[in-house]
Amino acid sequence: MTELRFVRLGFGEEAVDYEVAWQKQREVHAARFADAVPDTCLMLEHPPVYTAGRRTLDSERPLDGTPVVDVDRGGKITWHGPGQLIGYPIQKLPRPVDVVAHVRRLEEALIRSAAEFGLETTRIEGRSGVWVLGDPVEERPATGGLSLDFDPRLTDEEFDARLHGPEYAPSNAGQRREDRKLAAIGIRVAKGVTMHGFSFNVNPDTTWFDRIVPCGIRDAGVTSLAYELGRDITVPEVLPVVEKHLKDILENAELAPRAVERPAEAVATA
Repeated sequence: MTELRFVRLGFGEEAVDYEVAWQKQREVHAARFADAVPDTCLMLEHPPVYTAGRRTLDSERPLDGTPVVDVDRGGKITWHGPGQLIGYPIQKLPRPVDVVAHVRRLEEALIRSAAEFGLETTRIEGRSGVWVLGDPVEERPATGGLSLDFDPRLTDEEFDARLHGPEYAPSNAGQRREDRKLAAIGIRVAKGVTMHGFSFNVNPDTTWFDRIVPCGIRDAGVTSLAYELGRDITVPEVLPVVEKHLKDILENAELAPRAVERPAEAVATA
């Protein structure tokens, strides 16, 4: 069992500028690598900001030239802002690092947190994060008066919802009863210590996501806990629940290095 401490940096009117929080991450990361501090999770809100991971394409950025902060995490472009709970777990992992296992632990903590509020969420193969599943395609309402057989997103990889009004906007995925992301995860591991983490949509204005291609995904959308529950809910309500599940999972996980498979011929001659 490893100790996990939480540091609450700022919420609401005291939301923390992204660059300030990024520098704080670097400081804690260096201290954790040196074993000067235990595993630490920074918890906070950000003022509105778009951040782009290393795999972000130019075609996924805001069309109106809104500034974007390019960061050193994995994943693509996303938005952070009021009503969204941010967590940056800075944790030392055994080498070689099993990044996928770390992501799965974060997903599990958020899935359990949503369940505590009565919302069932899940994972989607090939897409990190926490999702609310939509209806089967054949049961979804027609978009724009057309059959879903003519949904351009199903056949056009370059389809840009931002040029087609609210019908295809990511923030309206719930109305279309499509798969929609409740929490996004993007991390970086340096010197065996994790950085960055997750964003959990509690009650944000999700139309901010309509200016980008969130996480590079064109055929699904975004949602929030408040929207799915149909009632008002706040970050302060969700914060202790998420901390509880993070603590339970991250402290009690049996950390193990990633298994490295050796080529068959190497094994045969060893």
